[in-house]
Amino acid sequence: MKPRTRRILIPLAVMAIVLVGAVGWFLGKAMPVGAGYVAKYLCTSTFLSQREPGRVFVEDIKPVNPLAKFVNWKIDPKRRMVSASAFMVFRSEALYRDGCGCTLLAGTPEVVLRQQRFYFSDLPPVPSPSPELLWPEGNGTVDPASMGVDADRLERALDAAFTEPRPGNPRKTRAVAVVFDGKLIAERYAPGFHVDMPLLGWSMSKSVTNALVGILVRQGRLVLQDPAPVPEWQAADDERSAITLDQLLRMSSGLAFDEIYHPLADAANMLYGTRDFGAFAAQRPLDAAPGEKWNYSSGTANIIARMVRQAAEKDGLNYFDFIRRELFHRIGMTTAVLEADPSGTFVGSSYAVATVKDWARFGLLYLNDGIWDGRRILPDGWVRYSTTPTPKAPQGQYGALFWLNAGAPGNAADRKWPDTPTDAYAAQGFQEQKVIVIPSKKLVLVRFGATADRSAWDTDAFIAGVVRALPI
Repeated sequence: MKPRTRRILIPLAVMAIVLVGAVGWFLGKAMPVGAGYVAKYLCTSTFLSQREPGRVFVEDIKPVNPLAKFVNWKIDPKRRMVSASAFMVFRSEALYRDGCGCTLLAGTPEVVLRQQRFYFSDLPPVPSPSPELLWPEGNGTVDPASMGVDADRLERALDAAFTEPRPGNPRKTRAVAVVFDGKLIAERYAPGFHVDMPLLGWSMSKSVTNALVGILVRQGRLVLQDPAPVPEWQAADDERSAITLDQLLRMSSGLAFDEIYHPLADAANMLYGTRDFGAFAAQRPLDAAPGEKWNYSSGTANIIARMVRQAAEKDGLNYFDFIRRELFHRIGMTTAVLEADPSGTFVGSSYAVATVKDWARFGLLYLNDGIWDGRRILPDGWVRYSTTPTPKAPQGQYGALFWLNAGAPGNAADRKWPDTPTDAYAAQGFQEQKVIVIPSKKLVLVRFGATADRSAWDTDAFIAGVVRALPI
């Protein structure tokens, strides 16, 4: 080989090797996340929501997961498992179990997951609400006109929620419910969805975690202003030991966490490649002093979820029984499931599943200041605490695991939903899942969808359309 040719070919060969290595490295990081998303989402949709998996893959997964086109998947009904693989190398599996839904087998053998238990026999089953009784005691709806609501305007508001003005950027609204003055006055479902179908709330789960913390605070098992009892932070020289539970709830812990869903970021790696989500997040370093920075973080919510588990288990309780006994069963959320990570801790950031009417019951609990059927579930003042703006949230948009509409300090006009009352707050999840509570209007709204581009859905317009139908 001539020297000149060698001088050209050697650098090109090195570049090719580096390029192949870089592509291989990226695929090694990316494809487990892409396959994990497919396996987990299909598992929940198939075994909890009872949806047709092929339709779910096309309508829900492919529009938001660019790696899905490289993924093959398979449902095993007998074992109640979903497997997803890419390039015959990268494989993820998700397992469905009664009581805790679907879990990825990330770093945990199937046999270990099957040995975990999420029910004790002494917790009696709760009968499903009767369709003959009015919601929330049952599942029946009230004629909106009987409550002074303009039924025609309300119907138009629901019509607007399901229309597709831009087919190239679809809303894909799946379900809507309207609760006024404690009564269910309207609900609607897209074709293929129905009243008995549990739906994944994604980050609405954080607000459920808020309720569980509130119950433990009422019971004296957790204290808001105490340093958070996180095992990883207990060394005397660990600055994280000063982080309080209040700062965690307000996303003001100062912990570094990338709330980005691509393969190299914290959120995706936690959900699709980690055994213990709370431990993963607790290992993150500080990037600001506690209380000095607001940073929305699913990792923080899972640190809190692990604290809930540890606090409940101190008295020897099965903590999933604690969740059902102290929250879900008390307010009639009979379909609600909190899915677990491989360590057995519920995923407080992302994986709460329930029917639309049960999500509406959750909203009504907060509208009623944490009281249900005359009995206090959440501590006195808990809803006020949860909906007080976090000091470092620049638009007054966040409280304690709830999104707010309070507006920027000193400028309430600068807020999330300008045409919506400032006292509105919401549990919110990926693809525009929402439970919206507006105390001044005695209103709870629930919206579910598969909105890949959030610009396709206008929450402010939806709220305004419903509010125009109300007598107040």
